[in-house]
Amino acid sequence: MTSGAEELPIDSGDLDDEENLSESEVEALDEASPDSYKVSYSGQDFDVDGLVRRLVRNDIMVPQFGHADERIKTAGFQRSFVWNKPQMDRFIESLLLGYPIPGILLVRQPDKRYLILDGQQRLRTLQRFYEGSHQDRPFTLQNVSRDFRGLKYSNLSEDQRRTIDNTYINATIVDTDGSIESQEALYQIFERLNSGGTQLTAHEIRVALYAGPLIDRLHQLNHNSDWRHLYGNPSPRLRDQELVLRIIALFCGADEYVRPLKRFLNHFVSGNRSDSSRQVDEAAQLFARAAEMLSEGPGASALRRRARQINVAQTDAVFVGLMRALQQRGDLTPDMVTEAVDRIRQDASLDQAMRTGTSSEESVHTRLTAATRAFSEV
Repeated sequence: MTSGAEELPIDSGDLDDEENLSESEVEALDEASPDSYKVSYSGQDFDVDGLVRRLVRNDIMVPQFGHADERIKTAGFQRSFVWNKPQMDRFIESLLLGYPIPGILLVRQPDKRYLILDGQQRLRTLQRFYEGSHQDRPFTLQNVSRDFRGLKYSNLSEDQRRTIDNTYINATIVDTDGSIESQEALYQIFERLNSGGTQLTAHEIRVALYAGPLIDRLHQLNHNSDWRHLYGNPSPRLRDQELVLRIIALFCGADEYVRPLKRFLNHFVSGNRSDSSRQVDEAAQLFARAAEMLSEGPGASALRRRARQINVAQTDAVFVGLMRALQQRGDLTPDMVTEAVDRIRQDASLDQAMRTGTSSEESVHTRLTAATRAFSEV
């Protein structure tokens, strides 16, 4: 999130509109990181036959978006396969014609597996053509010139098979050691590749890059019934899950908060990726308790200021303030919570910290302090 107003629309079921990036999300992607990180990389040419064999053996892997795979130390950069059949056919035809093919970008893990950072569509197309099947149908070239129409890998002529097998594709290989610095460098690389088509949000990149137990925990918290009552329908772009992360991260480390917000969240997830700290465990339990009390008390209005839209600044303040109070006292009731939330919502002096420049250090400090005070005084 950035310095613009941070109002999220209520999920109304109009998923096409929800799929589009908001202005603030575009600004967040464009916002430069104050730090830069170098990576080590090298170039290598792979023949197509060798690439497919490595894919089959899982020596080259296509991480699944948002899925924690223990074999993957730098996980899940890509969304699901999106090329349509005509695009796949034309790519294979380009190989048969000997046309130049764009390079791919791989990440080399400590165990020497390669993960695809860029080039999933091309590599998956090759694998499916060699296997002879796509979406449970024979992979037969159709959207190509007459010379190649009806061909499958299994009935290519020897010359055609050698032409494809022996085509070389250049790969840029980035090495990572799993450190926070190397993960942040990969995040910045992916941001620069994240253009055209359906762009990923900052959090979708984060979920892919840092897949693991903490992301799984966020997924579970995002499906908490009280949270869902407060927020509404699940967001197909994971905006609700990012809001859960934002609450947990600010509860655990507000004193260390420095903008940009995306880097703060990246570092928190990277540092707690294994979800093994007592602090994160306590924060998750307090989040669930806070969601329950807010659901029983003020209800969905707690996440909104003076509009029908969810205000993420209002939400993080209310949750963090209540979680701090629950950590310190056991006498809070839903009525007391409602009273405190009403004070926060109606406090005009907080409007700026809730609506503009909400990711600045001053705004974050102002609203979290005010919310903490409101819950301590009821």
